[in-house]
Amino acid sequence: MDDEDKISNKRSDRLVGGPERAPARSYLRATGLGKDDFAKPLIAVVNSWSTVTPCNMHLATLAEAVRDGIRAAGGVPIDFNTIVVTDGIAMGTPGMRASLVSREVIADSIELAVQGHSLDGVVCIVGCDKTIPAAAMALARINVPGLVYYGGTIMPGRLAGRDVSIQDVFEAVGAVGAGTMDEAGLEKVEAAACPGAGACGGQFTANTMAMALSMMGLSPMGANDVPAVHPDKAKEGDRCGRAAVALAKAGRRPSEFITRETLRNAACAVSASGGSTNAALHLVAIAVEAGVDFDQEDCDDACRSTPVITDLKPGGRYLAFDLYKAGGTRLVGQRLMASGRLSDAPTVSGRSLFEELAEARETDGQDVVLDFDAPVSPRGSFTLLKGNIAPAGSVLKLTGHDIGSYEGPAVIFDSEEAAFHAVQHGQIHEGDVIVIRYEGPKGGPGMREMLQVTAALKGRGMQKVALITDGRFSGASYGFVVGHVAPEAASGGPIALLRDGDRILIDVAAQRIDTSADLASRAQSFRAPKRPRPPSGALEKYARLVSCASEGAVTIEPRRDADASNPTQAATKHGEWR
Repeated sequence: MDDEDKISNKRSDRLVGGPERAPARSYLRATGLGKDDFAKPLIAVVNSWSTVTPCNMHLATLAEAVRDGIRAAGGVPIDFNTIVVTDGIAMGTPGMRASLVSREVIADSIELAVQGHSLDGVVCIVGCDKTIPAAAMALARINVPGLVYYGGTIMPGRLAGRDVSIQDVFEAVGAVGAGTMDEAGLEKVEAAACPGAGACGGQFTANTMAMALSMMGLSPMGANDVPAVHPDKAKEGDRCGRAAVALAKAGRRPSEFITRETLRNAACAVSASGGSTNAALHLVAIAVEAGVDFDQEDCDDACRSTPVITDLKPGGRYLAFDLYKAGGTRLVGQRLMASGRLSDAPTVSGRSLFEELAEARETDGQDVVLDFDAPVSPRGSFTLLKGNIAPAGSVLKLTGHDIGSYEGPAVIFDSEEAAFHAVQHGQIHEGDVIVIRYEGPKGGPGMREMLQVTAALKGRGMQKVALITDGRFSGASYGFVVGHVAPEAASGGPIALLRDGDRILIDVAAQRIDTSADLASRAQSFRAPKRPRPPSGALEKYARLVSCASEGAVTIEPRRDADASNPTQAATKHGEWR
């Protein structure tokens, strides 16, 4: 083994170094490792492969290229699996409660696999929505050299000469409820929307977070952009494997890439791309895990200063594949860099962010990515609202509409199912404000997404209906929707005090969400409705531990008081096992 391949203070020596570790080496020899391998960096390949979803079903194949890259760079790949819960499949069912909970379970499983075997580096291979932030959260927590590799977007479906995506299927369900489409038409959309492997095709949560991690420097620039079935995807896997070994040899840890400045870079990219409101939850969660002072106010600040410049679904015309053809994340980042909205920072590729963005290549004639002097929308992708309904904050999606203020009577539902039933049976009217509560992190538990409801409204052609919830919205949702209302109803938040007919006022410019109802007097006599106890197990543990949505809905205590100048304290902050 060449000297340049050696790592000083190799973590895996705790596992394989010295006579006393002979039993461990014996086990590892049974897996095919030999004496020379024990001197090399051992790199975890954590894969969220599953056959339950197109988002992740191809990741086993992509892992082969990652392993090849690790070996070529002088490392040894060590494979682990983790779970995935598929939002698009679970949406609108009790199973959707598992989605956000899975983010924490995935992060925990990565921590346990990597720390439990004292590995030197990590490649996290991710696909569906929660696997992406979960991987970043785990890397932030354990602070072991590593990166995140996204399996890529699905290709567009085709129906009647136009591109379609899963968004069209959800909206078609609403059209059937309204009587403007029959079930045969719905089946045609259903059959066409998802042609093969890859994550949901718009700038929904998966593609939003994949772009965010690239701009954060935690994924190699360009690797996440390549679609799932593109011939070049394997090359990117090889590149990620090589990069992980290089990070391990150089001792470059995630704390170098997850900083206040890089989180803001990510938030600016989310806004410029018209990305998912879930990013406000996930970026804050990553910051909490990393011990970085970055919160939803910082996300809001980035959005207020960054107009939308990409014409992507759900509110626009194009899909992620079209963005890739136009120039990808590099092109969006180059626009942000040129406008002075980004900070230069290191990335896991070994090059700086600005060096990477300087290589952007814009396709002639593309109209997916516009300029800041003529944006798709002068506002960012979302904004923070506060008021007597949401004193700790809420998030309003701005893409897909140009409404400046909205006032209407509340129509109250204590579950998503009840609201969806009302929409499908024509019980919601133009001008209403739908309120869905007890769907927050604790109340759900699990903070379900309300795509089934928002898509049904769009499918029925309803133009003037607002929706507020202590739950979340899918990245495919659009319209005048406010999520993440905090404190949530289950924690005694004011949203629990609302009644049918209360006037709700949402003022975008003032960033306010209020009611004229006398909530203070109601609070004195309020008795919370008896709620079913969560099933024993993961949901019960989650409900007991989870923080407020405004704090990222995480299940760990924030560690923002550690002194980075003290190696022992800083290591503890980042979860190093000692």
